[in-house]
Amino acid sequence: MKRPITAIAFALATIVAAPASLAADSIRIAHVTGFTGPLSAYAEQLRVGMKMGFEYATDGSMEIEGRPIEIIDKDTQLDPARARALVEEAYAEDDAHIVVGPVSSGVALATLPIAQMYERVIMPEGVADAITGKDWNRYVFRVGRNSSQDAVSNAVALGAPGVCVATIAQDYAFGRDGVAAYKEAMQAEGGAVVHEEYLPTDATDFTAAAQRLFGALKDRDDCDKGKYIFAIWAGSANPLSRIQDLKPSRFGIKLATGGNILPALVSYAEFPGMEGAGFYYFESPDNEINDWFVAQHMKRFDAAPDFFTAQGFAQAMAITAAVRKTHGSTDTEDLIEALEGLDFDTPKGPMNIRAADHQAMQQMYHFRIKVEDRDDWFADREVTAGVPTLVRVIDTDEMDIPVRNGR
Repeated sequence: MKRPITAIAFALATIVAAPASLAADSIRIAHVTGFTGPLSAYAEQLRVGMKMGFEYATDGSMEIEGRPIEIIDKDTQLDPARARALVEEAYAEDDAHIVVGPVSSGVALATLPIAQMYERVIMPEGVADAITGKDWNRYVFRVGRNSSQDAVSNAVALGAPGVCVATIAQDYAFGRDGVAAYKEAMQAEGGAVVHEEYLPTDATDFTAAAQRLFGALKDRDDCDKGKYIFAIWAGSANPLSRIQDLKPSRFGIKLATGGNILPALVSYAEFPGMEGAGFYYFESPDNEINDWFVAQHMKRFDAAPDFFTAQGFAQAMAITAAVRKTHGSTDTEDLIEALEGLDFDTPKGPMNIRAADHQAMQQMYHFRIKVEDRDDWFADREVTAGVPTLVRVIDTDEMDIPVRNGR
């Protein structure tokens, strides 16, 4: 599909709009996320993806139902207290109709009560199950995947009776929720999680943890279908690299993990043949929206779109579809009614926001790592990388994603 994209339209898409007082009829979206700090790469991808998504959804006009889209960026610096203040500022001073973000699960959880206080929609970008689980309220909607979707898709990809797994994860909401969901999903597939290892988010020494993981798996005789160490990790450090250096294969142990952003996938070249399941890799989906997205991103940035760029794009598609469904209304109750059960298209394919917990249901991708030299991932360099080549698409009906908010 070819769409008319002009330089003016893209300029509109890349400008952070003026204060709300200058655009009374605008659809005001505050993007409150960690633009500085360890997750800044994620936030920048989300920002780029969301603006491209609005551009695509509006044919370059940057208007929905005749109302201009206004995006107001606010940097949490990964500080929960600062994030709460910025979300309150967005609702009270900027009169934002929707807050998008934060991307850190721990920071996002701190902001959810503010949305409830102001009775405005919030669209967190973090992954922890608690966001649409125990800490959920009716104003919370998530388009990105949750920990259960990561976990269940990876269990579907690798789980079977006779499979034993030891996990390593960061010791905060993202890691603990992810392991809990993975353990539950692996058991449903007939496998077993036999050990859980948690480390600080800034850990860089994984030697002792690796030895404990090896010890939990190496002498088991009930793992005839495979012994795996499964990592749930965000940020620049990669525990699998250190674990690989210690030669887990001498104990018959394989490594496994979910998908990641392209800079992290460079290090996956150390793990040829490793399998897992991921949220997005730009060569996996086969649809017209993804074709446009990849081609335009390559043209504009001389680089491929990434994991969180696709999420930002999908968030814009959901907001656009919802406002069209309300015929241009941004009244909170109208938006909630429109978003609950909403069907919309994305670079990943169709999504549906489940009414019970406001979590977007979506396909995931079973991959196998293949080592390749790539000159299209980054604008400034060629890399030897671990490419997550598609094994198969895991459809939504193959994943039993629990509703955890008690509704």
